[in-house]
Amino acid sequence: MTHTHDLGAMRLAAAIRARELSPVEVTEHYLDRIERLDSRLGAFVTSTPERAREEARRAEKRILEAPDPAGLPPLLGVPVPIKDLNMVDGVRMTLGSRAYDGFTGFTDDSVVTLLKEAGSVLLGKTSTPEFGLPCYTESAVAPPARTPWDTSRSAGGSSGGAAAAVAGGLAPVAQGSDGGGSIRIPSSVCGLFGIKPTRGRISQGPIVPDLFGLSTNGPIARSVRDAALLLDVMARPMPGDLYMAPPTEGTYLEAADRPPGRLRIARSREPVVPGAEVHPDCVAAYEEASALLEELGHEVVELPPVMDAALVPIFETLWGVMATLTPVDPSQEELLQPLTRWLRAKGDATSGPELLRAHAMLQSALRSAFPVMNEFDAILHPTLAQPPVPIGYFHDQEPAENFERQKHFTPFCAVYNVSGQPAVNVPLYWNADGLPIGVMLAGRLGGEATLISLSAQLEEARPWIDRKPPIWDE
Repeated sequence: MTHTHDLGAMRLAAAIRARELSPVEVTEHYLDRIERLDSRLGAFVTSTPERAREEARRAEKRILEAPDPAGLPPLLGVPVPIKDLNMVDGVRMTLGSRAYDGFTGFTDDSVVTLLKEAGSVLLGKTSTPEFGLPCYTESAVAPPARTPWDTSRSAGGSSGGAAAAVAGGLAPVAQGSDGGGSIRIPSSVCGLFGIKPTRGRISQGPIVPDLFGLSTNGPIARSVRDAALLLDVMARPMPGDLYMAPPTEGTYLEAADRPPGRLRIARSREPVVPGAEVHPDCVAAYEEASALLEELGHEVVELPPVMDAALVPIFETLWGVMATLTPVDPSQEELLQPLTRWLRAKGDATSGPELLRAHAMLQSALRSAFPVMNEFDAILHPTLAQPPVPIGYFHDQEPAENFERQKHFTPFCAVYNVSGQPAVNVPLYWNADGLPIGVMLAGRLGGEATLISLSAQLEEARPWIDRKPPIWDE
């Protein structure tokens, strides 16, 4: 028996345009699943059922009155939740923090505007850790976000609620964001395909500054084509953006249907973070992906050293300063979580010259690294160094130990936030305990289409869409 949540975004959109499914029925299906199941997943911090029903009714009216359904927006009637770091006009926004509990959005982020124009229906806001700073989603304003594959374990972060929603069948796709791995990390531990686009591909506006260019919005989905469709909708620069991504020919959805040809792919499982050890399950996923790429006819070679451990404290300097960019009334500082206060203290202690030197040192390192990395069409790594970890593994520690554990858990992701290159998580492997273990592919600047084409080829060779966690059929 096929459930509505089996269909995915593309098939839902097609069925709605063909009047085979009603947007109202689709929305009610997902709202029912959220009401029944989200207490076990912690995917949503705020649900918006009345707003969703009204948007679904408007979408249905539009479909019934359309003389040519082919001209309708690509996501008309398809539910897409928004991460609680992104502002939606008139909707509660906590940023995962008690200091913002009760705050209401006063405008739409640019990415929200584009998703609205595409016809999507807002189910609610997905959970995020405080200010999106950690790689797990445990906050003081909502229950922990849990991977549906084992609800004793974290869904990752900072887009943990978004990934839990998609993996648990509470949403067909979701918008996420990634400043140090925050799309790829939860996609790995939840068995999903997630894309961190090239720096400047998707606007951070109109409120959030993109000063360092580390963070970007992006899609989280169960299939490559669903993610490509969502990226097509999101990928529009806006006036005032500091960065501009190289142009791409055609759509990303077209790239998913285009064979990649024979690619030259480098690989590395040597973490940049000192002391980080790669778990045997993550090594197995990486080796199986390497073998599959070779089976598909690609050249796979070892990546020469391009980044070293000296970059880690430099990135930490930027991360601490970024933690200070979210305004907090001094009287509310005591409401912040220990890790947030610790990071903000490090940021506050960083002088202007120190910050500029850190940024300059990263640029210097990239000037040496890019000529090497640009020799390859894609670069393969483990996404994470460990399988999904229990709830509390990071959060129950003192801040310094918490942060150290995070660095050892995710020693591969942040490099591509520093470089601005696109990177994806591909869910090809599940371990003996039934937990998903992702691999990461990074591309050249502007190379999302190549990554999508290659990922679609991997998906066709080793389909993962029929892998579903126990909660899926409830």
